[in-house]
Amino acid sequence: MSKPLIRVVGLGPGDQELVTRRTMRLIIDSPVVRLRTRVHPAAAELIDVLSYDQWYDEASSFDVLYARIVEDLVHLAGSSPNNEVVYAVPGSPVVAERTVELLRARDDVAVVCEPAVSVIDVACAALGIDPVAQGLRIVDALDSVEPFRGPGPLLVLQTYSPEVMSVVASRLRPETEVSVLFHLGLGDQEVVAMRARELAGFTKVDHLTSLWIEGIRGVGEAMEDLVSLERQLRAECPWDQEQTHGTLTKHLLEESYEALDALEAFAEAQQRGELDDELIDHVQEELGDVLCQIVFHAELGDEEGLFTLATIADSLRDKLTSRHPHIFGDTEVRDAADVADRWETLKVKEKGRTSVTDGIPMQLPALALYAKLLAKANLFGAYDINPNEARDAAIAAIGQLEFSLDDASANSSSDDVASAWANALVSLLEAARFAGVDLEGVLRARALLLRDEIRSIETTTE
Repeated sequence: MSKPLIRVVGLGPGDQELVTRRTMRLIIDSPVVRLRTRVHPAAAELIDVLSYDQWYDEASSFDVLYARIVEDLVHLAGSSPNNEVVYAVPGSPVVAERTVELLRARDDVAVVCEPAVSVIDVACAALGIDPVAQGLRIVDALDSVEPFRGPGPLLVLQTYSPEVMSVVASRLRPETEVSVLFHLGLGDQEVVAMRARELAGFTKVDHLTSLWIEGIRGVGEAMEDLVSLERQLRAECPWDQEQTHGTLTKHLLEESYEALDALEAFAEAQQRGELDDELIDHVQEELGDVLCQIVFHAELGDEEGLFTLATIADSLRDKLTSRHPHIFGDTEVRDAADVADRWETLKVKEKGRTSVTDGIPMQLPALALYAKLLAKANLFGAYDINPNEARDAAIAAIGQLEFSLDDASANSSSDDVASAWANALVSLLEAARFAGVDLEGVLRARALLLRDEIRSIETTTE
């Protein structure tokens, strides 16, 4: 005996004119017919066909509702006089229809989906675009809370309420241009252009509403374009062709320092509430210059068959995942300091190091180097003192400094004098740690202020 058959027909996205004659004949001639919902223009004339609308009000969730509908359809098909049931759904049965997916996953019934006009067809017709030429992507508004990714265009379905519109808005940049497609195929059809930030306030929305997003400039597309550009430069620019990993190292260092300068100015202005477009553009430019160096090295690695920007990104993602077991595992942490301590422990384990000091660049500026080593020492309680003790030690160390006006120079300082100064510096570093102050950073900032003061003096004395 053959399996019971469930024949799924679509009512199209609009009125009766979009329903095929075959679909109407199947509905009229079949002994058992069910509508998923009567809340659809094309269902207006099907007054004698039973629907599942009442079940919508009774169900605790869509998952529960759809599972119940599927079970009922399977039962009806098995008890039908012709061993078949016709199931009518809004739009096309093969586009965003969860009950059809569930039916197809079963092995106790056969499922046939009849062709029908879909919202994709009427959307492309209304906007005058070829979905193949444009590379149209169809997405579900509720499939994730993550930002939408490019490339576009995107047709976003299931945008049936203001709440869903708010979810969509949160997945887009506020200034993204979108088009609300309202009642396509009906007499009151509208295509309303707006920004993503306005979607949450758009209340004229129902189950016959969808969204069109012309384009999304995502990170993936931007990086692909950047890699393609670097590949072209390597092929056509004499300077780029001459570069190696070794010759580029000085440029990475230089660009990193320039990025630090820009970030410091950016952070200070942000803290003062004086951030402007010039500072934003500047920090973006300098970070871009650092990124350019990374992409350049990645391109060289690709040419050598060693690594690519994709493998670098994948490796980084894997490392960050493993270093955050409190997010991606079952580890529990107390606070940020606990996270930092565990990070160091995980690093030692991952890299097979014998010491937490392995991997620290010894060419760091002295203040930064000691501060980094001090942080490592604190992992083992080597400097287990409290803030008051650190402050008192710094004051005492400074009090022990000796000064001489006779031939004072770096060359004439005795070992005892140099040691006293080292003690003072170390004590200040330890005290600064409790105050959350980066002495390397504040000294650098003070140096920049001194530079500005010197330039001001130079200007006034010209």
